[in-house]
Parts: sequence; C-alpha cells; structure tokens
Amino acid sequence: MLDRSTPPSPPAMRDPKPKPAGAQQQPNHIDKSRKHCSWLWLLWASLSAYLFIPALRHSSSDQPPRPAGAGVRIYVYDLPPRFNRAWVSADARCGRHLFAAEVAVHEALLRRHLRARPEEADLFLVPVYVSCNFSTPTGLPSLKHARGLLAEAVELVRRDMPYWNRSAGTDHVFVASHDFGACFHAMEDVAIAGGIPEFLKRSILLQTFGVQGRHTCQEVEHVVIPPHVLPEVARELPEPEKSHRDIFAFFRGKMEVHPKNMSGRFYGKKVRTKLLQLYGHNRKFYLKRKQHDGYRLEMARSLFCLCPLGWAPWSPRLVESVLLGCIPVIIADNIRLPFPGVLRWPDISLQVAERDIANLEAMLDHVASTNLTTIQGNLWDPVKRKALVFNQPMEEGDATWQVLKELEAKLGHLRQKGRISPRLDR
Repeated sequence: MLDRSTPPSPPAMRDPKPKPAGAQQQPNHIDKSRKHCSWLWLLWASLSAYLFIPALRHSSSDQPPRPAGAGVRIYVYDLPPRFNRAWVSADARCGRHLFAAEVAVHEALLRRHLRARPEEADLFLVPVYVSCNFSTPTGLPSLKHARGLLAEAVELVRRDMPYWNRSAGTDHVFVASHDFGACFHAMEDVAIAGGIPEFLKRSILLQTFGVQGRHTCQEVEHVVIPPHVLPEVARELPEPEKSHRDIFAFFRGKMEVHPKNMSGRFYGKKVRTKLLQLYGHNRKFYLKRKQHDGYRLEMARSLFCLCPLGWAPWSPRLVESVLLGCIPVIIADNIRLPFPGVLRWPDISLQVAERDIANLEAMLDHVASTNLTTIQGNLWDPVKRKALVFNQPMEEGDATWQVLKELEAKLGHLRQKGRISPRLDR
C-alpha cells in the first residue's frame, strides 16, 4: 500500500551558480539542462497527480471501503466445544429449534468475510449455547445449567485474555434467545426473582424477549432479535401473493381447556383458552390444539395468523406468518418487536389488546373490508421477509446483518455515554 503521508521527493535540481567574471559562457548546455529539469518536474507532477489525488478524493484514511454490514468489528472467542459445538454434535435440534439464534449468530459471524482480530475489535462475542439441554420430560430445553455455564465461560475469557478485564465486560456480547432473555428461566415470576446474573449486567444481550417499559429481565443493554426459524421456510413460498388463501383466521398450538396447568400457573394469561372458548365453533376461525407437521401449509392458506402470547410475549409464529404471507395478529400486550425501523410492524401486522379478544372477529372483518390489500402488499415485501431470517452465510439485509447494524448503533450510543472507549485508529 502506498504511504500517502510522505509523497516522493522531486528529482534533485541543481541551481546554476553565477559565473565568475571572464568565465566562458555555455548557453547551449544551460538551455539543455533547463529543458531536462522542466521535463523531470512535469513527469513528477503528473505522477503525483495520478497516484495521490484519487486517493485523497476517496478517503483521507488508509482503511479500504468497508462492505455493508461491516461497520462493527466483532471478535468471536474460540471457547472449548463444551460451551457450544459439543451441544450441536450431541443433538441436531440444537441448531434447528426456536431458540437456535444463539447457534445461528455464532455460525454467521464465524463465516463472515471480514473477521476481526481481538486487538482491533469493537465488540467480543462469547458464544455459549444455553438452550440445547433437551433433558426435560417434555423434550423442551432446560435452562437450569445456563447461569453456571455462562459463569464458567466468563471466568475463562477473564483469565486467559485481557479484553474482559479492560472493560469489565461492557463491550462483550451474549445471546439469550429464550423466553425471558437474560434472566434465564421460562417462567416469568421465577425469572424476575432470579434477575440478570451480576456478571452480565454490564454486557450487551441479544435476546428475543422485549417489552415496552421497565422489566427486570431487560435492565441491561440489549438488542431484540427474532426467534429462529429455519431459512428454508422462507423458500417454501417464494411468491406469497400467488397463494390461494381460503382460511380467514388461523391458529394451531397449545390451547388449554382448563388453563391452570400442573405448575399452578395460567398459560398465556388465559388468552389462548379464551380464544378457544369464543371462536372454537366459529367457522371463520380455524383453531386446532394438536401439533401437525403441515401447519405451515395451513398458514400459507390463511389471511390472518393469530400470534397470542405463551409463557413469554414473543412467538416463532411472528416470523413464520411473515415468511408465509399471512398477516400476524399479535395478542401480547406491550411486546417489543425486532428491527422496527426495517420491518415497520404497524404496516404489516395487527396488534390486539388481550382484553379486546372478544371483539377480534369484528376487528378482522373491518380490516378485510378496508385495508387488507395494503397490509398484504407491505407484508409481501422481500426486504421485510429477509430481515427475519438467519442465513448461512450471512447475507446483506438478513437477520444477522440487522443485528450488526443494531450493534453498530448501540456501540455509538455507548461511546457517547463514555461506557466504551472510542477506537483510536478510526
């Protein structure tokens, strides 16, 4: 690379000294020397203009232009496999289920074309898979080991490398892609009681959980990310506008006839039970309680897909419905949704208050008779659909790319607040 700080010296020039009296004049030799020097000056000036002016026009820095999505440099810690890869090897579900954003983000950053060295990194990813312990009787992931495994990982990076200690973890990133994010428990009351582990309170969390207002489980710097849905779902219906939609309103999933389950808690604040009670016999509503492998084909046939809260406000149905061109009907008070600047959720979905589900049919009828076509047109925008998919490798505009843009914005905010020191080489 050219060193633009010290341009090349011009050719050495020899000024003719005054001749002593009586000295023999040599006008032809002097003229030739002057012409020769003039040509050298002209050559040097032309070369300088060719080499240096374009460079100065583009940038005063030696750094080459950085590709889109590369505005933040992230170093990925190479932890022992027991923290991440061993879980995937033991059970393939680890990389495919609704909590698998922790795997997808890790893999995408490892395969990123611009890998950061630790000494030049803005942020540091600590890749720990805490949602892959499928040891419960129901087959759902257990989070009992999560805090201990994370604490071990933090102790390892703190002991073996200088970067955590330099910032007390402020520039370190973790993924918490399960029910209540950084509180690491599936039940809200237990999650709130346990709170966020002390050693994570200065770090940045990528988490699927987010609500408006204050909540114990989001009292940490965080970015709301979408739940993981397999990238191939986006390819199942490449042209959603051509799908024949003969189902008015659709939901398939857990709906308890008697909502107070074995734990003594009411699942989903009774919302799903009320939906079943109010609309279970309404022919406009296609509500099914049993799991079915072809449920995405049913979504692709539907105008409206109901997305009620479960234990947590968010649901993979939010992503699946967008990918399959079915208008999400979000019934989860105060939910915060991922990437609002790109997805513009009010333009592609409906939000219904939990207390208003008795009026749900009238609301959907009104939309169907007024602005259904407008909402569908917004929903079927390929840019919005892509923003919810964790592709491998990362693609411009996809979910990991959006995460990087969010982290870049957060990094600037933290630097303004003085919580993270600015890089001196920028």
